[in-house]
Amino acid sequence: MAVAAFSEDDKHFMRVALSLSKRGLGIVWPNPSVGCVIIRGGEIVGRGWTQKGGRPHAERMALAMAGDRASGASVYVTLEPCSHHGVTPPCARGLIEAGVGRVVSALEDPDPRVAGRGHQMLRDAGIRVDVGLMDDEARRINAGFLSRITQNRPLVTLKLAATLDGRSALANGQSQWITGAQARNRGHMLRATHDAILVGADTVLADDPDLTCRIAGIEDRSPVRIILDRTGKVGTECKLVQTATQTPTWLVTSDENTDICRNRFANSKAEVIAATCDANHLDLKDVLHRLADKGVTRILIESGGRLAAGFIRAGLVDRIVHFSAPGFIGAEGLPVIGDLMLDDLVDMPRYHRADFEKTGEDFMITYEKETE
Repeated sequence: MAVAAFSEDDKHFMRVALSLSKRGLGIVWPNPSVGCVIIRGGEIVGRGWTQKGGRPHAERMALAMAGDRASGASVYVTLEPCSHHGVTPPCARGLIEAGVGRVVSALEDPDPRVAGRGHQMLRDAGIRVDVGLMDDEARRINAGFLSRITQNRPLVTLKLAATLDGRSALANGQSQWITGAQARNRGHMLRATHDAILVGADTVLADDPDLTCRIAGIEDRSPVRIILDRTGKVGTECKLVQTATQTPTWLVTSDENTDICRNRFANSKAEVIAATCDANHLDLKDVLHRLADKGVTRILIESGGRLAAGFIRAGLVDRIVHFSAPGFIGAEGLPVIGDLMLDDLVDMPRYHRADFEKTGEDFMITYEKETE
């Protein structure tokens, strides 16, 4: 099939759809976060994005806004319209019934329930379908959903905050505050775009964190809090357990400690999840598989250096968001990353810089994993 030639207008309207798709990140899982615009006579007559909880879908929102103006219109959507009956009828069917003339789709949906069927349904109805416009950006935005479908694990982003010499805290553990207020606010916004925040038991015991979005207007976007606790040492008195009625908290522990932890948290809303162990550690790949089974697509790790190093050693960190503060602590401070046990520089995990942003006096740099 010949690759479509896309016009500058096509690119402009797909950029709008991609921008809309970002609005659902962190609140639509297990569904993808999709954006859609409907164009007639060169003007946007309908727009939509996946709503909280995953429904309504972006196409349905855009069609509702466009009404009769959708007839003969061009539709720009960041992921293939669904073709299967779920809670709602398929979006491909809705586009057909509205009489649209053309659909420009950034990506084919790898979900086996769709996987090209939505595009084919549209073509069978006589609608022109062009696929592949700005597919790299669409893939990056929905990397979490794509990872869960194709790899059975969420996208993993590691958040780091460190001084110029790579220290995250003083030797006594004091770390508030290495970065400034703007960087910390940006960190809360980052939380809002993820389905879950993951920390280790040691972080919970040392810091007793809230792990919520504490910026006016996005408090309701606080993600699920996940604690990795192989030995079951986290108690019921910590904030994450005490506030589980307001913001869900999951504790992942070893199979052998599952019953003990479930009994401990029986009177709380904290949920206990079992995972297998590898030697004296939770099997992190199995942990991610268990979380993917629960629909999680995007995880933000805000752990200490040892757990962060474990995810890096296992090759499971897809992105790094590094907040760099213009100061020094010195060699006696705690390193932002624990021991990676490298014997040769050729084995050093490498990432490439994908984004760069100034946040007050600090810098927020986003890295993505090098692919072979």
